[in-house]
Amino acid sequence: MRTSTSDFPKVFAGLRAILEEHSPRFRVAADRPDYYCLEIPYSPKFKKTFPVGWVKVSKSYVSYHFMPIYFAPALQKTLSPALKARMQGKSCFNFRAVDEKLFEEIRKLTVQGFAISKKANVV
Repeated sequence: MRTSTSDFPKVFAGLRAILEEHSPRFRVAADRPDYYCLEIPYSPKFKKTFPVGWVKVSKSYVSYHFMPIYFAPALQKTLSPALKARMQGKSCFNFRAVDEKLFEEIRKLTVQGFAISKKANVV
């Protein structure tokens, strides 16, 4: 079954909801129909504001960017082969359709990643 960009609003909404669960802890830097971003207002490590996670609609896919996986590479070892196949670079996952199983894995990864990052005083 071929998906089209008409699925992207549903994909975006599902991934946005995962990040939104953590919004009380961070600052919402962007909240548009095609871009949602959480950031820390100030990072002692980076000496500036820093985006920690965002969802963005592009021409070909909806991407979920999650910086804690970059800071805690051990998290990458916990990824299922199906989620790893969606990975682009070190902290980005691309989707063209809703996949509830992978979204649940992303949800758990997000909880773990933010917990590890908080403990390490990164975010």
